[in-house]
Amino acid sequence: MKEVVVPGQIVSEDRKKLGSNVYVANGRIYSKVLGITDTEGEYANVVPLNGLYMPVQDDAVIGIVSRVVFAGFGIDMNSFATSFIPKSAMREELRVGDVISAKVSYVNELREADLDFARKMQGGEIIEVTPVRVPRLIGKNASMLELLKSGTGANIIIGKNGRVWARDGDIGLLKELVSFIEANSYKSHLTSTIEEMLKKKKKLK
Repeated sequence: MKEVVVPGQIVSEDRKKLGSNVYVANGRIYSKVLGITDTEGEYANVVPLNGLYMPVQDDAVIGIVSRVVFAGFGIDMNSFATSFIPKSAMREELRVGDVISAKVSYVNELREADLDFARKMQGGEIIEVTPVRVPRLIGKNASMLELLKSGTGANIIIGKNGRVWARDGDIGLLKELVSFIEANSYKSHLTSTIEEMLKKKKKLK
């Protein structure tokens, strides 16, 4: 049975081969990281959660179709587990690689998520960011998001799972600004800094 473990927590007391992110002490196998256990078969592993998206109910997310089966679609959410959308929940047929926006409707004890209100995104590009940096991309009362939209002329949707979908406008400039925000997310007055950057860009044109 899978479970969430923290560093130093027992993963297995059975005799198993050591997989990833585990170590052995006193005949027991322990986790090196915060993650999800995988002890099926002859190996004991822990899939790390750090750096990946941890689903939260009601989050708006951007997913990428990773597989298509008879019953529905597997969705890569930049998380440790693939989510699933039944075909009955989609008006449009999806293919591997298609981008969808959705809302997290339920999260179980293993942080696996069910999705709802999914819709296919037409065209555009995906910009990947670290999920914990997303709040700075949105800003207080969506101030940073609105600034990015007005400053680049792009249609932008930001998913809490660390994906920015953008279409039209100056995508190159948007990528530059998103990269800057991600690298400087710890700094204060970031919105003002981006405003100044955009003013300088306009003067150079």
